[in-house]
Amino acid sequence: MAVLRFFKTPKHQQYQYKPRFWDPKKEELEERMKQIEAAKEGDVEAMKARLAATFRKGYSNDTHFRKRQVMRSNLILLGIIVLLIILSYLFIIVYLPQIADRVGSGGG
Repeated sequence: MAVLRFFKTPKHQQYQYKPRFWDPKKEELEERMKQIEAAKEGDVEAMKARLAATFRKGYSNDTHFRKRQVMRSNLILLGIIVLLIILSYLFIIVYLPQIADRVGSGGG
């Protein structure tokens, strides 16, 4: 019997998946309605949640703000790089001859 079982592999089990429809707009509307009801009651936690949602929504929609922040960051980085290049150049001009003299004369 075991020999017959070796040649006859069992069939796989099938999963019965029934997808459901999900409407993100409807869910967002229901969430807003809950927030409005909580705000009417004067709940402090609801006000905090509303303010946090407003900030999150504002930053994601304000592309001009993001562009300004990136531009400012890039300019600061460029300024630091230029400053380091100038300081390196001055260091080489001022101290390289002294270092070369000490190395050439045997360090003493």
